[in-house]
Amino acid sequence: MILPLVSVLMTAYNREAFIADAIESVLASTYSNFELIIVDDCSSDNTVIIARTYQAVDGRISVFVNEQNLKQFENRNKAASLAKGEFIFYVDSDDTVFVDGLERLVETMNRFPDSSFGMYWYEPTASKALEIDSKTAIYNHFFKEPMLLVGPGGTILKRTFFLKIGGYTDKYDAAGDMYFNLKACCYSSIVRIPFEFMTYRRHVGQELNNPFEYLYNNYRYLRDALVELPLTLKTSELNWLRKKNSRRFLLNIIRYFVKTKDVFRTKEALQKSGFKFQDALEGIFH
Repeated sequence: MILPLVSVLMTAYNREAFIADAIESVLASTYSNFELIIVDDCSSDNTVIIARTYQAVDGRISVFVNEQNLKQFENRNKAASLAKGEFIFYVDSDDTVFVDGLERLVETMNRFPDSSFGMYWYEPTASKALEIDSKTAIYNHFFKEPMLLVGPGGTILKRTFFLKIGGYTDKYDAAGDMYFNLKACCYSSIVRIPFEFMTYRRHVGQELNNPFEYLYNNYRYLRDALVELPLTLKTSELNWLRKKNSRRFLLNIIRYFVKTKDVFRTKEALQKSGFKFQDALEGIFH
């Protein structure tokens, strides 16, 4: 049996403290038919030097350095554009993949050839991967369990599918992966993967530690997704979600102000969100 090529995509920015661990975890994989594409986003530390030392001794590694800083999601798209594999799988330069992670992911996706999108989802009672059609997955995400909130490192995708749907958008900063997950689920069934395959490192330099950006971008990406994406929901359901999104943002912006007492930043969040007075009225009274 010919094993499909997996393009492991590693975007990096000032990760000299972690990137060696990330690279070594990929090289230690029991699955050998991979290419490791590292795209540095103008690091000012030794990230590139470290990456190139590994490139010099393993031909499966390619290191690219951007001429200008692209930021997170444009850089992810750049890495995908350089890939040649059947599947793409992101291992961030501050994370590590389990030694059998790639092997188990490929084996799982090969059992569901009609799906182009696999995503980690832990359930205590789940023992086997499960394929869910787009309509059911989208409905369940909004009205039963929010199953599409996993970051890029928790997904595996067919490369041609990723490119066909246009990859990630950079409109929503750190929340761009949430919009992408909804978009991907509109055009492919989703394979829910019940086992862990990577270690997600927590540290102070992550986007996750920027709650101010999430404050307004979580509102923006869902507002736009409800209008732009073919979500296979009823009009009444879309309207209910739009009002819920408005109510939630209004509550979050009030909480932010009460907690920080920062008038300037609160006004900035409101301006960047595009939230209007009529949105607040609709969310509260309708």
